[in-house]
Amino acid sequence: MVATPKWRFEYNLNTLVILFGFAGGLIAWGATWERVNANQDSQANSLDRLDKRLTAAEVSLRQIDNHELRISAVEKQAAEAATSMKAVESTLNILSSDMRLVREILQRIEDGGRQSGPLQE
Repeated sequence: MVATPKWRFEYNLNTLVILFGFAGGLIAWGATWERVNANQDSQANSLDRLDKRLTAAEVSLRQIDNHELRISAVEKQAAEAATSMKAVESTLNILSSDMRLVREILQRIEDGGRQSGPLQE
């Protein structure tokens, strides 16, 4: 009769390498997962800060746009006022020359009345 083989406890090198590799992979995965979660909180805080800065920049940009609009309106009004002042100056020059002409005519009439003397019939 054939004798039954005795069971022997032996270490198989391939099994040990696979088990240690699997355990090391789980440990590395856990450490990586912890780092990712820690960095997510940090990145979320950074995104919040950037969002606040962007909001403040947008508010400033809107104010600048508003000021640019007001400045352009004032510049337009100043240009229109300068054009109006030129028109008023031109009109005053014309009126001044007309006043001189009327004064000369009145002086001639007065001088003509003095030179001819009293009216004779």
